[in-house]
Amino acid sequence: MTAYRVNPYIKLALGMCIIGSFVVVNKVLSASVPIFLASGIRLFIGALVLNAMLWYKERAFPRLSRRDFLIVFIQSFVGVFLFSFCLLYGLKFTSAVESGIITSTTPAVIGLISFLFFKEKLAAHQLTGIALALAGALVINVFGILSGSEWSLSLWGNLLIFGAVIGEAVFMTFGKLLSADLSPLASAALTSTIGCVLFLSVSLVQAAQFEIMAAAPLTWGLLVYTGVVVTVIAVLLLNQAMVQIPAGSSAAFSGLMPVSAVVLSYAALHEPIHWYHVVGILFVLAGILSISRRKRAEVSGEGQQKPVSL
Repeated sequence: MTAYRVNPYIKLALGMCIIGSFVVVNKVLSASVPIFLASGIRLFIGALVLNAMLWYKERAFPRLSRRDFLIVFIQSFVGVFLFSFCLLYGLKFTSAVESGIITSTTPAVIGLISFLFFKEKLAAHQLTGIALALAGALVINVFGILSGSEWSLSLWGNLLIFGAVIGEAVFMTFGKLLSADLSPLASAALTSTIGCVLFLSVSLVQAAQFEIMAAAPLTWGLLVYTGVVVTVIAVLLLNQAMVQIPAGSSAAFSGLMPVSAVVLSYAALHEPIHWYHVVGILFVLAGILSISRRKRAEVSGEGQQKPVSL
């Protein structure tokens, strides 16, 4: 019983950390590969792997009702296409500090969507966890500004990053509207495939103007990473976790995205970590600990919930 209670939170935490790494990886990729082409390649690789896994495991592709298809398409358009577009272009128009502050609102947006669309009553420990995670993410970024970073009001870039926040929030919550018989693997394969199709036309145009086959080995390695680790592994981890975890509880864990981005920026890009980064990370971890303290009765009912999908 203990493993059943812990495993979903471990999966959710790992999935959010991988999404945080996606931000860092794309800082490198966006300097050498056109945005639509990079996203198209990522989703093409992910769709191939996920559909192969789906056929191997379930021996059939799911038949969707009109309602399920509409939900999957909305998820694909908002949570895959618009998320990638807004995040990658937003990072070009605004600073990392500004984008970090805006992504810090993700827990609050997820909690709001959970309340408005799923009528989830947030318990005290959930509200506390969301507040702590939001406070931690804000500490990381606000004290970064006060320590000497410049605040350039790039309205267009800021709006794009907030669009990515909405896309992630939809990804983390709206899959609960899908039919219970649609597996997490099937929903992940469908959304990746539809997302690939949405990026296809512009990706082909950019591919014709860019010598992708001459790209450096590091570039190809990062593209494969985003296709396999981000699009396949992270999505499956989040889908499997959200079968058992209410959407409101996932809000605090989304705070791991900016935290992991800070840590990976230090490790991979050699950006400095300051005291306020450490304090912010501790706040987020405290929020996750608060959310994870669920009563046994709550955990026993989690299996009745539907999977989320990207």
